[in-house]
Amino acid sequence: MELWPREKLPRAVLFGSLTIGLLLRAYIVFTDDGINWPDEIYQSFEPAHRLVFGYGMVAWEYLEGARTWATPGFVAVWLWLCKLVGADSPSTYIHVTKLAFSTLSLVAALGAYRLSRVFGARELEATVSAAAWSLCALALYFSPRAMSENLAAVCIVWGAALTLDERGPRWLGASLLGFATIARLQSGVVCVAILGVLVVRSLRGKQWRPTLEVFGVLVLWAFIFGAWDAAAWRDVPSAKYGGWFHSAFVYYRVNIVENRGAQWGTSAWGYYFQYLFTSMPGVTLVLGASLLASLKRATSLVVVVLMFLALHLAVPHKELRFMVPILPLTCAFIGIALSQLSEGLAPRVAAVVGALIAYSAITFPKLTMGDVGSYLERAQSSAWNDFGTVNRLMLAASRQRDLCGLRIDATHLAWTGGITYLHRKAPLYMPGTPHQQGWFNYVIARQGSGLPAIASEGGFELVKLPNMTSCTPNAGYTWKLP
Repeated sequence: MELWPREKLPRAVLFGSLTIGLLLRAYIVFTDDGINWPDEIYQSFEPAHRLVFGYGMVAWEYLEGARTWATPGFVAVWLWLCKLVGADSPSTYIHVTKLAFSTLSLVAALGAYRLSRVFGARELEATVSAAAWSLCALALYFSPRAMSENLAAVCIVWGAALTLDERGPRWLGASLLGFATIARLQSGVVCVAILGVLVVRSLRGKQWRPTLEVFGVLVLWAFIFGAWDAAAWRDVPSAKYGGWFHSAFVYYRVNIVENRGAQWGTSAWGYYFQYLFTSMPGVTLVLGASLLASLKRATSLVVVVLMFLALHLAVPHKELRFMVPILPLTCAFIGIALSQLSEGLAPRVAAVVGALIAYSAITFPKLTMGDVGSYLERAQSSAWNDFGTVNRLMLAASRQRDLCGLRIDATHLAWTGGITYLHRKAPLYMPGTPHQQGWFNYVIARQGSGLPAIASEGGFELVKLPNMTSCTPNAGYTWKLP
């Protein structure tokens, strides 16, 4: 199975783009402590922190059993390794975990190269597919974040490459697709689409073994999904059937029947097209043109993308991160489309595409909330380091030996780094909690509080309440995220 080009020039382009992508991601990991959405903390880091260190905030999803443990489990591996070698300070394990997710993103870029080759792309042209996901602004923005979308993305693109390759290990590809569905339930539509593609191929070629092999492996992973849920959620009061597929049932009830996602906002059908364009205009135009140009050569891939897109267009609550799982696969269209040009013309067009990708990479620091479709009431504010100042002050608080409780006045706790950043078994309190109760002895307040600042940044400061060397135990405190 070919993983990278045999020829020197394509190999240099591929590994050059991956190296630059790694350096840019590393820069982001060590300079950005912001949060795009609470899920990247409270559905990954916090449950993992509870698993490894024994304490942490609990989001409703992990009280009701609305998620699997796939993403927290992946994060927990890195936290456990850091703990094992004595490097369990929050700044260390957060950076290590984000670097792990960044590396997965580059593996997904390599998957885009491989998938492009499966559909007949020439080596040099296929490397442009990898460069697109390695360097585009949206990949740089989302890839270091501990989100299920990033786990699903690498599994989907490699799953498609291996199951649709006539010479590939289909069992491995199907396993990746199965795990993608456990990590992120919406990935199941990709499994259905690819299985449908294989059925059509079997009807045409009378070869049913590949289809049956993939189907059998997916059934096995469905069993693993159900059993994993049963082990995790069978004791939840609302669990039925012994907890089998509990997270899927809760997801359906909450998001489809009750439409709870609407409380976070609803968007028109054109949301994804609009904000893909505003976040990376040149690359988005290339992706759209490449998909159209690949209709004949890669019809099956187009069907997969359209089915995934149709599912998400039908859901009123939309966030741009929901597109991340399918974008590396979509990047494969670039190499497929370029390879349909003559060998004389293709390099010149590839150079133009490469320039657009490079522009997206160079301008990534300029991304705003309006560009990525988040918090449109402050559309002109930077998409980077959102409440990162608060999280860095939480790191400063974690170093205070006498800390026994922390109130954060800057924002709702959901938009902070939680116990992941504090790494102390000390209660966190919302703005407005009265200090007279004696439940906390440190506060992240707005500058100008009148108390000596231990650390300050971005209009906020960490202060210690006077004459507070210990805290009054709060018998009614709950670790549930408000």
